[in-house]
Amino acid sequence: MAAAAQGRVWFIGAGPGDPELITVKGQRLIAQADLIVYAGSLVPREVLAGARPGVPVIDSAPLSLPQTHALLRDCAAKGGLAARVHTGEPSIYGAVREQAALLDAEGIAWDVVPGVSSAFAAAAAARVSFTVPGGPQTFILTRLSGRTPVPAAESLPLLAAHGAAMAVLLSAGEPERLQAELLAGGYPPETCIVLGHKVGWPGGEIARCRLADLARTAREAGFTRQTVFLVLPGEALDPATAQSRLYDPGFSHGWRAGGGSADAADESEGDA
Repeated sequence: MAAAAQGRVWFIGAGPGDPELITVKGQRLIAQADLIVYAGSLVPREVLAGARPGVPVIDSAPLSLPQTHALLRDCAAKGGLAARVHTGEPSIYGAVREQAALLDAEGIAWDVVPGVSSAFAAAAAARVSFTVPGGPQTFILTRLSGRTPVPAAESLPLLAAHGAAMAVLLSAGEPERLQAELLAGGYPPETCIVLGHKVGWPGGEIARCRLADLARTAREAGFTRQTVFLVLPGEALDPATAQSRLYDPGFSHGWRAGGGSADAADESEGDA
């Protein structure tokens, strides 16, 4: 008898919680999966609504790494498709590397489907931009040091010294320290802060404040878990003057002749 075809494990970014913010590819793979293992404390069951009837759907929250690996390995060994569903974007503070190393050691194929980070979902909900013409052109995504240490060269005051736009994740439990370190790095007290609490979940909220009021705002709102903090120095600029050159009628680029320079290599839409 021929051996069963080797299966595959897909690590799928589920996005921030809104079932409509998972990618089409992620939805398709969940619908095809023979096993779904998901992070139940962070991924709503509604994201998995497309699973086929009878397919095991297992919450990984109480499981250890060896237990989770055994489920994925056994499904793939039988030729099945295992969907390992993570919150947000798997490459940001995810746990894919250690799981993938175990799969590699046993010759099991795996791939990753990207997801929407809570940082980008919060920016969309607040209708803000990280990068602004004439303002910040760099975006930093980071966290406070805590039980998981941060390299000394990546301490928040050192990163803040760049004056770039920033998203700070996994730091809601210490808003006073977060505020103090951002100020110590040189952001002005008037810097715009957006707090995104449980963005994408029912009851999710967006709040705005000055950096000087960050801790008080977070405490009064009860945003002590599942909150992303957006630091937005570009919000101080006037939208009427801080505009992209891409649609300026005098600006030339590869698809339009204008009255200005033909060099538009640095101008594009989105992150293309």
